[in-house]
Amino acid sequence: MTTQTPDSAPPQDSAPNFYLSGICGPVEHELTATDLPTIGRIPEELNGRWLRNGPNPVGEVDRPDRHHWFLGDGMVHGIRLGDGRAQWYRNRWVRSDRVAHALGEQPPGGPDFGNRSYLGPNTHVAGFAGKTWALIEAGGTPVELSYELETLGRNDFHGTLSGPFSAHPKYDPATKELHAICYAWPDLVDSLHYVVVDQNAQVTKTIDIPVPDMPMVHDMSLTDRYAIVYDLGVTLSFERMEEGYNLPFAWNPDHECRVGLLPRDGAASDIIWCPVSPCAVFHPVNAYDTLDGKVVVDLCRYETIFLTDKLGPFLDTAPTLDRWTIDPAAGTVHEQQVDGRGHEFPRHNPRYGLREHRFGYTAELDITRPAVHGSTHKIDFATGQVTSHDYGSAAGGAEPIFIPKVDSKAEDDGWLMVMVYDAEKEASELHILEAADMAASPVARIMLPQRVPLGFHGSWVPDSSVQPL
Repeated sequence: MTTQTPDSAPPQDSAPNFYLSGICGPVEHELTATDLPTIGRIPEELNGRWLRNGPNPVGEVDRPDRHHWFLGDGMVHGIRLGDGRAQWYRNRWVRSDRVAHALGEQPPGGPDFGNRSYLGPNTHVAGFAGKTWALIEAGGTPVELSYELETLGRNDFHGTLSGPFSAHPKYDPATKELHAICYAWPDLVDSLHYVVVDQNAQVTKTIDIPVPDMPMVHDMSLTDRYAIVYDLGVTLSFERMEEGYNLPFAWNPDHECRVGLLPRDGAASDIIWCPVSPCAVFHPVNAYDTLDGKVVVDLCRYETIFLTDKLGPFLDTAPTLDRWTIDPAAGTVHEQQVDGRGHEFPRHNPRYGLREHRFGYTAELDITRPAVHGSTHKIDFATGQVTSHDYGSAAGGAEPIFIPKVDSKAEDDGWLMVMVYDAEKEASELHILEAADMAASPVARIMLPQRVPLGFHGSWVPDSSVQPL
């Protein structure tokens, strides 16, 4: 059964913008559907919600030829699994002042760092400290959602967050803390913040890190010893601002690219900065310390980005999968390409976070295909072997989310949840794959009542983490 909420956005006008059409194009309605049709068997131990956030502009976009994909209104899609069934699908805009006004609602309450209430978080959604959080980079205050994905209001970690936050905090399972590297234009013009949040959602540390040129720092990495800072080739661009683009960041060939190792118990002055070749990185796979004092990071590396493509990340160069071995004693980085195909949206077994991992999982980035993404790749970093799950010539899988099996022993003993879009059918399905056997047919395919636009990041949030009311 499918129901439509009474308030829905006005239709989106067609626009000459790749990121406002096709698989990237917004959907116009919030839906609730129950008892979703399923092919195969949903594992009964999967009790919780698959969640995904992404840009979905409400109403018409002002100057679509200057609209950047990263600045669309946030919309969270969710599928609730339980008792071997797909019990519901919901999609809800994350309420900002702008979205609430467009839908004829009262704006959400809560603190608003940097007067960013015009844009609801559109980048990530996750469970932490018993709550569901919608997150955005560049300083926006997190928004708390209900179990059913309704906006409850902005939440600055109960009054303890004094500055910006990030869409990509890293979780330390030993300390149960979140660690984040945060940037915020125009509030922080010459620095970043390193923020630590404890298991009760209280900020316990904020460190100011001086940096030149106002770099875009989308993500970070974490090891037992270090918080890793990526100061790379995309920086604030006054030229883009003067041209009227609503995202004022661009490729900067003159910016010195480097990676910083900040000791977790240290100060900004203790950062060990190591130069790297010109590049950009949105997403690392994982990072860990080695016994000989080095740090290993696997990541998706762009040669350039936001250079010719001024509206999004897909039309310059495809990211390769690389390994960086950082030597803090020598101040050097050994850069090695693991695989030259397009890899993005990497994930790994979360039980191996901050530990040496063998496997990673990525979405194939192939802009020649109608669905933008293609196969789901499994990378064996011990052998270099890449095995893939192919969805067909007109279909592709987005970010693969790894869920370990309850009694798993092997690192790859788990499931991958992948949102799959079929361009010929203009339809989306959630596939559940056996991570140990990428060639096998899906364990289950869950049919959705509407297309899920290509978006950013999400999570599997078990009911043991965030409980239904």
